[in-house]
Amino acid sequence: MPASARTFNDKVQNRPYADLRRWHLGFSVGAFTSGIHFTHNGFITDNGEQWRMEQPDYQPGFCVNGLFDLRLNSYFSLRVSPGLYFGSRDVTMREWLSGATERQNIKSAFVVLPVDLKFAAVRYRNARPYVVGGVMPAFDVTKKRSDFFQLNTTDVYLTIGFGCDFYLPYFKLNPEIKFCFGLTDVLVHDRPDLVDDPLKYKFTQSVAKATSKMIVLTFYFE
Repeated sequence: MPASARTFNDKVQNRPYADLRRWHLGFSVGAFTSGIHFTHNGFITDNGEQWRMEQPDYQPGFCVNGLFDLRLNSYFSLRVSPGLYFGSRDVTMREWLSGATERQNIKSAFVVLPVDLKFAAVRYRNARPYVVGGVMPAFDVTKKRSDFFQLNTTDVYLTIGFGCDFYLPYFKLNPEIKFCFGLTDVLVHDRPDLVDDPLKYKFTQSVAKATSKMIVLTFYFE
């Protein structure tokens, strides 16, 4: 049965002792968009082509996570939320002078292990806003193909976000928005499979660095 109490303003307070537990479990479902930022090096092919890469739009993906939350004190807690992210990214390659284009869809299935430090404000009635920050290692388990671009299977994101705990009679609902910034170059530059195919290899040669980014909307149930 849910616990209840009266606050100073005579409003019913759901689950008044939920935040006093040393640790608790939960899960989350959500959606995200991911992008790639390309840093070009000015490479020009033997026939004078100079290619630029961009991601013209963002497609939604789906994510699901477990949750382990460890209470540190009245305001801070440590969260570990392993999960799976399924999504894709469309990359457009455009020749600088002629305007010729090529396209590639990059599908990904990430196994992630976010570790976040959560700082929550003082609870007001049945709501408690918070901010989070941490790191998120990610491992892409999709099968790699010989295509224009190949991405590394591992990446590490720096994450920051905010949300709010809503105390319902039987559980807490926590909508959260998180911004994730990739810290590593995810592009595979060594492509021996394309050495004999310069029409494809020129795209990899045109990029000095590629980094990932994500925006994640998550709903936690605790």
